[in-house]
Amino acid sequence: MKEIIKVENLTKQYSGFKGAKAVTALDNINLTVQEREFIGVMGPSGSGKTTLLNVLSGVDSSTSGKILIEGSDIAKIKGDDLALFRRRKTGYIFQDFNLLDSLTIKENIALPLILDKVSPHESEARAQELLNFFRIADIADKYPYFVSGGQKQRSAAARALILSPAVVFADEPTGNLDSKSSADIMQMLYSMNRERGATILMVTHDAFAASWCKRIIFIKDGKIHTEIQNPGNHREFFDKIMETLLVVAGGVDCQVKLTTFYK
Repeated sequence: MKEIIKVENLTKQYSGFKGAKAVTALDNINLTVQEREFIGVMGPSGSGKTTLLNVLSGVDSSTSGKILIEGSDIAKIKGDDLALFRRRKTGYIFQDFNLLDSLTIKENIALPLILDKVSPHESEARAQELLNFFRIADIADKYPYFVSGGQKQRSAAARALILSPAVVFADEPTGNLDSKSSADIMQMLYSMNRERGATILMVTHDAFAASWCKRIIFIKDGKIHTEIQNPGNHREFFDKIMETLLVVAGGVDCQVKLTTFYK
């Protein structure tokens, strides 16, 4: 299987304030992500989850170590070239959606294509295909402030996929959603992975959301503590996630959304 991300001895430190000791957010992380994987990243608040996502996606820089995305060392890509690499090779789904209020849903989805100077005809066709896939074609011409949180997140997921990136990063994609919308979004991410072959790396506190992944990496104090694989049974995996969280985080910071799926 094709290797999408390879991380070697990754460290991220933040300088201390006024001579204080530097804070190590990521400590010698080694990780490989294969094509078509759906990986969750979990751990207590402050464990380094979001820092890992930001460094891997090029939003933040590492202190040392190597990050290869489809063989390209992102530490060696600078300025406009990095921005172009990120737009074409990575997609990002934010907790707060990050849609532009001045654009319609369809225009938000097509924006990366417009920036990439794709023809209007092709942009229209590709945006419409994703509108249909995410079941939001009926809101294509509406503006973000007229649609629900779940619809906004579907739109953000469609935008993340529009350029067929090597990997999609998702940072707490269910964090601002109710239980029903959370379940809908996770079903959509699952479909992205299974039906469209999207490689997804998702940070979450939510054990229900994590139970849709193929494997979960648990981080504690900036280090990979352990990982578990999905055995193919949704409820069994959910229970295993909760057991592991209790070990890793001592039961603290485990946000659980029990929906009718588990009743």
